[in-house]
Amino acid sequence: MRVDDVRSLRADLVINYAGLYSDRLARSRVRIVPFRGEYYWLRRPELVRGLIYPVPDLTFPFLDVHFTRKVHGGVEAGPNAVLAFAREGYRRTDVDVRDLLDTLAYPGFWRMARRHWRMGLKEMRRSFSKAMFVRSAQRFLPAVTPDDLVPGGAGVRAQALDPDGRLVDDFRIERRPGAVHVLNAPSPAATASLAIGEFVAREVLSN
Repeated sequence: MRVDDVRSLRADLVINYAGLYSDRLARSRVRIVPFRGEYYWLRRPELVRGLIYPVPDLTFPFLDVHFTRKVHGGVEAGPNAVLAFAREGYRRTDVDVRDLLDTLAYPGFWRMARRHWRMGLKEMRRSFSKAMFVRSAQRFLPAVTPDDLVPGGAGVRAQALDPDGRLVDDFRIERRPGAVHVLNAPSPAATASLAIGEFVAREVLSN
């Protein structure tokens, strides 16, 4: 079902948890800007016994390259944070004209770009340069070599951006008449999903 189709439905109460399309459903002042996170798999998972994370840079809601041991024993390295040219742009070649124009027409995007263009350029270069990605990984795990990293999957983060160009770094949940809109659910949204659900339920029942 497309977002345009959803707008034709009628309900007493709508809970909007539409991720990449939540701003369109909410007709919000914030804009969802998609960022693709690309991963590698570590060929030698024995190098990582737990989780290796950098100290967060509070300027950005993204973490740098880190190592995550998965439940099946494999280890992921990544992700980066690359501006995607489609809201479902899981590959570098994915382009959706409407999504791209939606981003470029938003004044907040250009305010953000003026502040952080160096970081954006760095992330784009690292997306195309495995050597650069390896150097980032070696800051935390010096034993890693280019042969240790195998291309993995990618995800697209539904990152909310304020009109002033500020990347929203916390949960953004707005209550309006007849609707509750979850407009930003950053990491760790998966582990916090039950808490988010309880909060939304309280918002619904409080009316």
